[in-house]
Amino acid sequence: MRKHTRKQLHLAETEEQYTTTQDASVETHLAHGSEYAREIASSARHPHLGSIIDSTSDAMVVIDHELRVLDLNPAACKTLDCSPAEAVQRKCSELLRCKNLNHMELCGTSSCPLMRVLQKQEALPNEELVIGTEPDVYEVSTSVTPVHIDNAPAVVFTVRDLTVLKVANRVRSNFVSMVSHELRTPLNSVHGFIDLLLQGHMGELTEEQRTYLGYAQEGVMQLVSIVEDILLMTRSDLGQFEIKSEEVQLRVLARQVMSSLHPQALKAGVALCQDIPANTPTLYADPQRIKQVLNNLVANAIKFTPPGGTVTISVRRHDEHFEMVSVADTGYGILPDDRQHIFERFYQSNHSQQSKMGGYGLGLSIAKLIIEQHGGTISFDTIVNKGTTFCFTVPLYQEQEAL
Repeated sequence: MRKHTRKQLHLAETEEQYTTTQDASVETHLAHGSEYAREIASSARHPHLGSIIDSTSDAMVVIDHELRVLDLNPAACKTLDCSPAEAVQRKCSELLRCKNLNHMELCGTSSCPLMRVLQKQEALPNEELVIGTEPDVYEVSTSVTPVHIDNAPAVVFTVRDLTVLKVANRVRSNFVSMVSHELRTPLNSVHGFIDLLLQGHMGELTEEQRTYLGYAQEGVMQLVSIVEDILLMTRSDLGQFEIKSEEVQLRVLARQVMSSLHPQALKAGVALCQDIPANTPTLYADPQRIKQVLNNLVANAIKFTPPGGTVTISVRRHDEHFEMVSVADTGYGILPDDRQHIFERFYQSNHSQQSKMGGYGLGLSIAKLIIEQHGGTISFDTIVNKGTTFCFTVPLYQEQEAL
């Protein structure tokens, strides 16, 4: 956690108070009405839970249905810079001051995570918030768990500081972005010079020279593609990923993707088909990004479909706001062990064909990112040795979108 001089001075006092009152902890918790603390202190089945909660680095605060603090552990005292005596029975809005990541205060609003859990009586895991009062604020991951104390609803508010992690992730993303930019420049130069050689500007080439330069050009293009994908992911992590939506025709995008991947499909012995009616409504999307999604899905389908198979792009209405686009193949399918990881970054399948097909595991992650940026969803159905169908939704174009 970030430390401030005031906190450092107060921390010794807080820890001393906890040591002094430890022997009377059961009576204190009973006085506060904390069934949660009472159960930990008196449980014969789990006598170790009390020491775990006291020693954990996660701040834990018990709050009743009137949003008053009933109890808190030493980590919470450290985070909130207060002693147990100063915190108990105070309104949580005076101590926590929960805000969303845009620093909009949530206390007293319908977005308050405590009120949502108290009303629905359902646990809320992994919500990112900002807590504390200026200048002592923290970006945290919180979980809110409903409990009952003296037959009245209450919650356990658990907080894990993300400040250091966020800084580390930002540094990492900036470094990766910088390296990727530096790689892209020389790669584009190599690509340009190879292209000049292939066009004969430096003299006539033999067939063998053309063949090997073609291999070099293919390798350079793969590297450029990897760099572009990594740049896209790091921009997303830094909040710099933008979607430029406009009215687009899916048939046009699908035809362009199929044309660009035709040589790859021909080499693999796979037929490319499309089932997109002429009267398909227009979409409101970023054409380059949707082409990228289709390209990733179709290229994957070609790689994992045996010779003689087919890959088909089709479309149907999902609801009044979205169209459903599908990419179906007659390939090997996705193994059960791989299915839960399929959209993870850099994930490599254990399929026997993976080593032959290559790839670096970003295509599906990028497809998911792009679709979610459009407000859609992406999923798949698969049957081993029969094929896989990836489906994603894209917003329909409406006149007001252009206004």
